[in-house]
Parts: sequence; C-alpha cells; structure tokens
Amino acid sequence: MEGKVTLNRKEQRRVGVLVEVEKGLITGRQAAGMMDVSLRQMRRLLAAYRKEGIAALAHGNRDRKPYNAIEDSLRQQVVSLASSKYTGFNHQHLTESLAEREDIFISRSSVRNILLGAGIRSPRKRRPPKHRSRRERYPKEGMLLQIDGSPHDWLEGRGPRLSLIGAIDDATSSAPYARFQEQEDSRGYFLMLREITIKQGIPQALYHDRHSIFQVNGDKSSSIEDELTGKQPLSQFGRLMEELGIISISANSPEAKGRIERLWGTFQDRLTSELRLAGTKTIEEANQVLAEFLPRYNQRFAIEAAESELAYIKPDNGFKPDEFFCFKYPRVVGLDNVVRFGKQRLQLLPSDERLSYARCKVSVHERLDGSLAVYYQDRCLNTRPAPLEPARIRELVLSVATIPHLYRKPATDHPWFGKYRQFVDKQG
Repeated sequence: MEGKVTLNRKEQRRVGVLVEVEKGLITGRQAAGMMDVSLRQMRRLLAAYRKEGIAALAHGNRDRKPYNAIEDSLRQQVVSLASSKYTGFNHQHLTESLAEREDIFISRSSVRNILLGAGIRSPRKRRPPKHRSRRERYPKEGMLLQIDGSPHDWLEGRGPRLSLIGAIDDATSSAPYARFQEQEDSRGYFLMLREITIKQGIPQALYHDRHSIFQVNGDKSSSIEDELTGKQPLSQFGRLMEELGIISISANSPEAKGRIERLWGTFQDRLTSELRLAGTKTIEEANQVLAEFLPRYNQRFAIEAAESELAYIKPDNGFKPDEFFCFKYPRVVGLDNVVRFGKQRLQLLPSDERLSYARCKVSVHERLDGSLAVYYQDRCLNTRPAPLEPARIRELVLSVATIPHLYRKPATDHPWFGKYRQFVDKQG
C-alpha cells in the first residue's frame, strides 16, 4: 500500500507484537493475550499484516466521513438561525424550537457542538454548584404555592419595564398563574389568588418573602382593638389570607424559596426569547405571548405529585369573590349618614334593619375594578354619591379658576375680521 499511513498508539503496539511473532520470539497465544484479542482474531491480523504490511492495522473508517454525520448545509442553517431568528436561545430551548417550528430534528448535544464549533456559546450563565440540603416536596398539588414577583427588562428595551407576578406549585413544579404587571403591587397578587381560587380552589399555604405586601414591617402602630385583643396588624393581602384560611409562610432568604427563583431564571431565559421572537412591545402583547407559553412550560417541566389527590379547598356554594378579593378600610359614619373615602363621599340610604347608621363602624370595600361598596355587619348597604361639602366645592372652584386660560389671536382671514370691518364702515 503506497502513501503515508498513520497509526495510533494501540495500532503501533500491535505492529510491535506481530513483528515479535514473525521473528518467533513469542507464540501466537501470547501475542493474543498481549493485544487483548482472541487467538482467531490475532491470526486474522497476522495474515493481513503479512499481505498488506502495517497499513492493514489502520482502522478501515479512518479519514472517511461517518454515514450519520450532519450535512454541512444543515450545520450552516442551524448556525444562521441561532445567529438571527433565535438569538439568545439556550441550547436546549433552541433544540426544541428547531423541532417545533423549523422541522429540524437533531439532538441537543449536536446543536451544542455545532454552535460551539461556530463560536456561539449558550447565553445562560450558570454559577458553580454549592452544597445544599434538598427539602422534600409536599405530596399533594395545592398544599403549598410559592408566590413572588420578578421585575425585569422583559421586553429588552422594546417597551416598558414590567414585573411578572406568578406562582409555582411545590408538589408538581407547575405554574398555575403568571401575569405581567406594570409593577409588583397588592392588586396583582389579589388578581392572582382570585383566579387560582376560582379555577382550582383555595391553596392550603402560600410561601412568600417578607415584602410589605404580605406582612406589616417596621414599627407601624396597630389599632386599639388589635392591642386589646393581642392581634398583630395585617396587610391587605395578609388579611385576605386570614379570611380564606390560608397559612402564610415567610421565607428568610431567596435560597429558601429556590423553586420560584429557578422559575424566574427559566422564564428570564426562555420567555424573554419568546417575547423577542414575537416582537412584543406592549404589556398586552406580552400577556398574550405568556398565555401561549405557560401551557407549554407546564407540559415540559411539570412532574407528577407523590399523591394524585388535589389539596385545593373548594369554596362554598355561596362564596362571593368580590367580598373577599378587595381592599377593606374601616370607617365611622358621619351624623349625616355620609361615609368619606378619599375624595369621594357615599350617602348611606335607610334600610329595613335601621333608618340611620350615624356613628356606626362600617367597612368600605374598594373592589379590583375600582368600585366602592359599604358593609355593615357583613351586609352590603345601599349607597349613592353624596353632595360635596362647601369647603370641598370651594377647593374645586379655586383649582379650576387657577387654570390659565389660553388665548390665541385669530388669523387675519378669520370671518370675524370681515364682520368687524362692515360694522366700522356702517358707523363711519
């Protein structure tokens, strides 16, 4: 065989053993043991060596393209898509997107090797692992939900900065709710818990951080009634959890609620790429993309709970969501049966139970749609807007009077000038 032959170390050792066999220094059985092959295979190698020389020991597929190798055109297509349409997708997400949207079915490892060969690294940076003790999951879905908000530049400068409010089930890692808000506030968590309660039921416990949305922090003074009864002051969302019978659990560190922190990591990687792919620029468009993304996320990442029975508590038949999912403020009715709430005045109307509610302690419910309702002893009272006080009317009049009047000189061809000239001519 003409030409240069390249042998690896294993093949070079075999050549040395076969040379010793040819010289009669060792037996065939000894040579087979030294090459770690059977005696029959050793004889095949010896016969090929005698016929073709050392070239017979070189592997037959050397310098040949494997039959299952990925075509260069397909490699270029993957690199082109990863550099343009799917910019920022991690290797696993890109592999799934290529299969779902481009009908390109190759393994994640192949995608990774193609991209690394082209100098494209995965955008997701991973921290070195730390040793932590793993907590056992709750056995049933609905026993514990971790809730949190993630303020992030989700639109990557194409639109406003948004906060994603969501929840993840501890037993299944499924996300029962997620929605973009302009900011993380109590109203967003009210909407979240309302939708979960209506669709699935009341969760047994909520795991959250120590944000003032969930608990009263600092030295905020409590009411006299709370001090006499020994009750701790509650935030609006804390009051809601207490009314629904939900156990409130506060986390002491971000690592303690690691499940939802990892959820945000996945969303900031995958969902951000999906929003970029859709060209999303507004919060409405972002929530549309999220509504399509969330079921696919749950199908991909959710697992089966240890016990199939759901732990969500179904509300009673007479359950009225508007009476729970609202902001409640105590007020004392005035002598004229008017309740003040901010700049609004509500006139209480007489009912069959009593004609006057003067000096009564009532609760004003500010519902999520902005409407107001007044409750007395768990009964909704009939109200209508009340006339404003004279001082308030004067305040409004002064505020209108201080608005500068804008004066604009009419154009010279305005019809008024023609009428004015006619009037002047008649007088003259």
